[in-house]
Amino acid sequence: MTRTTFAVFAACAALAAICPAARAEDGSAAIYKDIEQTFGGVPSFVKALPKSALPGLWQQEKQLELSDKTALPPKTKALISLAVAAQIPCEYCVWADTRTAKQLGATDEEIGEAVAMAGLTRNWSTMFHGLQVDFAQFKTEMGGQ
Repeated sequence: MTRTTFAVFAACAALAAICPAARAEDGSAAIYKDIEQTFGGVPSFVKALPKSALPGLWQQEKQLELSDKTALPPKTKALISLAVAAQIPCEYCVWADTRTAKQLGATDEEIGEAVAMAGLTRNWSTMFHGLQVDFAQFKTEMGGQ
């Protein structure tokens, strides 16, 4: 993985449970070493993270975003992350996710479609909520129970 993928870790990761295996004292030295081995360095923003949150954030990053052993392939995860980042909006994530998606083989067309889908979903959500569409009726009309 690249350093740009790592930017998503700090910019967009939510707090996760603390990893007991990483807690020596505060566990940060071992985690910083693992981050350095993974990315070739430890960016300054990582050192600004609370040490109490670092083990869980790093575990989540490694087991979800950086792993190729999940249900979704890495390129798909990068496109999803980009689409969400565009809606939040998070300029750090948009920049990093666009670079990561391209490095993982996403075309400009795929990137555009992912962002367009985010916009389309947001547009319909705005209409459903603003028009106060009845959810039970919506489900019935759309073929649900």
